[in-house]
Amino acid sequence: MNNRQYEDEAHTDPIGYRTDEGSEFHRAVHRSEPQEVGRSRAHSRRQRVASTRKKRGRFVGLVLGLVVVLAIAGGGYFVYDKFTGGPAAPDDFAAGAAGDSVVVRVNPGDTAQQIGVEAADKGVVASSGAFLEAAIANSAIASVQPGYYLLPSNVPAAQAVTALVEPGARVGSVVISEGRQLHDARDVNTDAVKKGIYTLLSEASCIDISGSGTPTCISYDDFNAAGGVGDPSDLGVPDWAIEQVRGVPDRDRQLEGLIAAGSWDIDPTATAGDILRQLVADSAATYESTGILTAGANSGLDPYQTLVAASLVERESLPADFSKVARVIVNRLAEPQKLEFDSTVNYSLDTTEVATTDADRAAVTPWNTYAMEGLPATPIASPSVGAVEAVEAPADGDWLYFVTINQAGETLFTRDYNEHLANIGRVEDGFLESGR
Repeated sequence: MNNRQYEDEAHTDPIGYRTDEGSEFHRAVHRSEPQEVGRSRAHSRRQRVASTRKKRGRFVGLVLGLVVVLAIAGGGYFVYDKFTGGPAAPDDFAAGAAGDSVVVRVNPGDTAQQIGVEAADKGVVASSGAFLEAAIANSAIASVQPGYYLLPSNVPAAQAVTALVEPGARVGSVVISEGRQLHDARDVNTDAVKKGIYTLLSEASCIDISGSGTPTCISYDDFNAAGGVGDPSDLGVPDWAIEQVRGVPDRDRQLEGLIAAGSWDIDPTATAGDILRQLVADSAATYESTGILTAGANSGLDPYQTLVAASLVERESLPADFSKVARVIVNRLAEPQKLEFDSTVNYSLDTTEVATTDADRAAVTPWNTYAMEGLPATPIASPSVGAVEAVEAPADGDWLYFVTINQAGETLFTRDYNEHLANIGRVEDGFLESGR
């Protein structure tokens, strides 16, 4: 505050009028006051000052009185608030026996309030407000990831939040590795079974709603049946694949390669058909993000053929050689020359081995590239994005042959057949021998 401002305020009454001598307020007030005859000017001045103070005191008294009234009113509201409980607390279930569990979805980017709305809609909690208050009080809520969660119904909000953040609450989570097939496959050498996508989905669908200890699951057979429906458009197959998928000779294999490798969340309460539709549609978006719709300018392959070739790349090589194997495929198709990939022989047998038998290679199937020219009828597995991108932009080279010579994955490439035979001679003992 500057001095001038302080001086002005020192001569201002509580409602803003100046009251120093010479002000209009001062003159107006004192013109109406009768002057005693014979009194000195000093005595009159003292009398005027006393009168002004008296009026100012009455005004200040009124202001203070108003403050007291407001204070009393505020105190009265406080007392009312104290004894009536104030604003109503959000509805919450009382502690007791929980109801059957339900599945609640947490979407990417959901806030605690949005999760609470879903929980209230599913009957987990009585209100989203109660859930939000409980979530604020539990810092572990920050660890919740998008996905599906199995939660008890009809429970207090604090119990619901505690259940949500438990590690075992998440359900419907499945990881599909690169090169995975729809159906189970057996390793010829070890007899170990490599679970197929339908088996993995069946396992991920298991939930124990009643808490009996016996979960219910969507079966492998249910997924296989749903995946073989007559019209693949009902399963979310994209337009760029629909005609070729309709022509697949084995309906059980029509979705092969159309469910991309990656981490997925499925709703265990949905039908097998709905789950497959979600995965196929989302996978199509994943493949399209690689540029598969326009990549034919480099490879000469349409989008579905690109997917088929990528599955061969995935099963025949390690990532370091993806683009070279892709080039071998493109070059052989252009010759034309049979691909002769053992992985295509294994596919129709639902087995896995590095080498195959003469009899198996001679068997004519829609997938055996030893017995026919061109690509297999479908992809033979779910390719990784890296394999798809390799086919979209193959490495530069004139290679027509390659052979992997050891367990480390060392692979030799050449265009000359005689050099290829020499490379086969470098294969480590037993590496390419069949397990049968």
